[in-house]
Amino acid sequence: MSDRLAASRLVAASGRIVALTGAGISTESGIPDFRGPNGVWTRNPKAERLSNIHAYVSDPEIRRLSWQARLDHAAWQAEPNAGHRALVALERAGKLRALVTQNIDGLHQRAGSSPDMVVEVHGTMREVACLSCGWRGPMPVVLERVRKGEDDPACRACGGILKSATISFGQPLVPAVIDRAMRAARNSDLLLAVGSSLQVYPVAGMVPAAKQHGARMVIVNAEPTPFDDLADVVLREPIGEVLPSICPGGE
Repeated sequence: MSDRLAASRLVAASGRIVALTGAGISTESGIPDFRGPNGVWTRNPKAERLSNIHAYVSDPEIRRLSWQARLDHAAWQAEPNAGHRALVALERAGKLRALVTQNIDGLHQRAGSSPDMVVEVHGTMREVACLSCGWRGPMPVVLERVRKGEDDPACRACGGILKSATISFGQPLVPAVIDRAMRAARNSDLLLAVGSSLQVYPVAGMVPAAKQHGARMVIVNAEPTPFDDLADVVLREPIGEVLPSICPGGE
């Protein structure tokens, strides 16, 4: 039996599927990952400083560079691909219980995934937040201020520092969000890990948590992961080809 067929049968036999997605599902939409061979940080190690909250708060130049990077981010032109749409099909088939994503690009929702289904563990680049008063709003509104000449736009409610509503290095994850992700993993009968290196915790802990509670596991990723030995099926093929072939209605 081929690995694709084995994965397809596992999906067909499961009714409480949880998907965990990482950067790999969005690279096929033209959004570069961070740590891969052609990743943002691989090509330019200095870029990692833009994702450090301590540098961001203390250095106006880092904030200026960050706002320019947000203006030029590939996600604004990116479109959901066949992998994103296959997970929408899985939801509409009534099999998907949660879609936990490490991505901040919002492509799952743009593909048609229900916002209530998507658990964004690292936040979203499509909103902006004030680090002082907690105000949140749509990112495009603030980006327009940058285009008009504000290098480091401040919060209009309190004058505080604005930042994308994402989790940077040095910022705590939201406990309720992580609890929801782990609870979904424990209650699943199949964990479908897609495009994730499965190296970033605590989210990577979903894999052993699901396995310990009896879930089957399918990993779709271009590179080996630390949990390949736990998986029932490992697929190294392009996500946009594999997911539609194993998800009901995905083709």
